[in-house]
Amino acid sequence: MKGNILFITLVQIKSIHERGIYTDLIRKFNNEGYNVYVLCPIERKYGKKTFLKKEENVQILNVRTLNIQKTNLFEKAVSTLSLEYLFLRAIDRFFLDIKVDLILYSTPPITLTRIIDKLKRRFGAKTYLLLKDIFPQNAVDMDMISKSSIIYKYFRKKEISLYKLSDTIGCMSDKNIEFLINHNPFLNPSSIELNPNSLELKLDQKWDKKTIRVRFNLPIDSTVFLYGGNLGKPQGIDFLIEILKVNLNKKECFFLIVGDGTEYSKLEGWLKRTNANNIRLLKSLPKTEYDELVKSVDVGLIFLDYRFTIPNFPSRLLSYLESKVPVLAATDINTDLGDIVVQNHFGLWSSSNDIVTFNKHLEYFIAEKAARLEMGQNGFNYMKNNYLIGHSFNKIISKLDV
Repeated sequence: MKGNILFITLVQIKSIHERGIYTDLIRKFNNEGYNVYVLCPIERKYGKKTFLKKEENVQILNVRTLNIQKTNLFEKAVSTLSLEYLFLRAIDRFFLDIKVDLILYSTPPITLTRIIDKLKRRFGAKTYLLLKDIFPQNAVDMDMISKSSIIYKYFRKKEISLYKLSDTIGCMSDKNIEFLINHNPFLNPSSIELNPNSLELKLDQKWDKKTIRVRFNLPIDSTVFLYGGNLGKPQGIDFLIEILKVNLNKKECFFLIVGDGTEYSKLEGWLKRTNANNIRLLKSLPKTEYDELVKSVDVGLIFLDYRFTIPNFPSRLLSYLESKVPVLAATDINTDLGDIVVQNHFGLWSSSNDIVTFNKHLEYFIAEKAARLEMGQNGFNYMKNNYLIGHSFNKIISKLDV
């Protein structure tokens, strides 16, 4: 074996054979001959106790926690604060005798400083942070907490500690790197690198769009716009509702929304009060079904609230690019997602408080089928050159002395 990796994440890992930005990375380490120890939560809503699962060179430790995802703010906060204790107790019970060369972890959360510090000293291991979320500033942007509050100061202290413990910080985009350096001058810029969301590309890229649409009962002749992902405050669901209102019952376009989150009931309630024949809301799908569904649509939608000052970069972009689906994005002005989409000619962008421009882009996609196809191919090519899991793996593994 080449070395031992400990990967800590808030995403529940059920199997290394599932698809996703983390499972694909774990599988890559496994395939390249590394032992991987995974530490992840299994929320209490699933009714299971802490358990260890082994798959090839990977050991997945699912630690029972309070509910973390898609729950109320109070439970989310209590659960996040209790993670360190629960994870440390589980490590001492199941992974006490292991020796690791690299500790790999992602945000959220930022509250794992104690566990990272303890394990770094125990193993003498390198540490690598995959920065997927900048908290607590994102909560300030969404008016969830005040920058002058004790809560902000507590979490900001945790955030700084986590950055200082990280030998390397991998950021999702150039604007992520710029933001991190500008707001954390104590960091050495040489410890920060570009390491974007990445996937293992599926080799079978042949599909029949019409057959898939029939299966999912989607209109054959309409331009289908898909939003897939979280439906929460960061996505600015009010703007999405305004878009749906403006295009209500327009036969040449169809909106398919697949996801869940704290704002799902708001969207569902509006739809129930609306006699809409060109909108469908689905409360998430199994990953394999969703991946198939994406291949049948014409345009992929991405939304971020216009108030964000931090440069978010949603991972849902990858499924659109892989399926050769062009992107219509509406975000804040601080993320560089729009720049990347437009400059590399695989989609269009507007600010997420500019419904006039967004609707012009929507009408363009409805009218210009040839442009959609060209943009879809451009996006697929961009993904092959920038967002493959091998790129991410090579950057991480270059930090190891094994």
